[in-house]
Amino acid sequence: MTPADGWAGLFWDAFKRSSNGMVLLDERRCHVEVNGAYLELLGHGRQALIGRPVYEIVVGAPAMTAEQWRVVIKQDQFDGTADLWRADGGRVRVHFAGHPEMVTGRRLILVVALDSARGGRRLMSNAGPAEGPESLTPREREIVRLMALGQNGPEIAAELRVSYHTVRTHARNAMSKLGARSHAQLVAMALADPERLEKAA
Repeated sequence: MTPADGWAGLFWDAFKRSSNGMVLLDERRCHVEVNGAYLELLGHGRQALIGRPVYEIVVGAPAMTAEQWRVVIKQDQFDGTADLWRADGGRVRVHFAGHPEMVTGRRLILVVALDSARGGRRLMSNAGPAEGPESLTPREREIVRLMALGQNGPEIAAELRVSYHTVRTHARNAMSKLGARSHAQLVAMALADPERLEKAA
């Protein structure tokens, strides 16, 4: 798999198949692409969102000013929590992580919903990110790649001919090294910055 063609294909495949809501935003915060889980989370149709600024569906006001947004998208990653309007007038609280990426051929920001809550349910608390990203081992990179393709732990274990416990350990180590708070964020970070996975361990 070449980084140019392979990672772009992997990116789009994982983006579409993810059970976590994912959206690509441009530098003006407008929806460029959304996945099915994002549409299900908000209850909107795709055409109602494409081209629309994400801050228009934030309850109360934009989560960030234009200047804050310009600053935050210069970082490797960022996260936060926002209450969003659903199409039915309800609200959903979303804990999200953002990752500026270049895999798609233009500078976009990949935002993934790490957790969401409706009807007063509380969001899970998450530990803070690791101090600094470390390189992944070849096995960790392979497991993250298979996760991005939508395979679950037992499927990865069968393909690599290792135990499910081994897969879980490698996935946990990769999350710790990259500061990911969930498998969804781990995949998003890998997709947004494939060079991070290509570094020698």
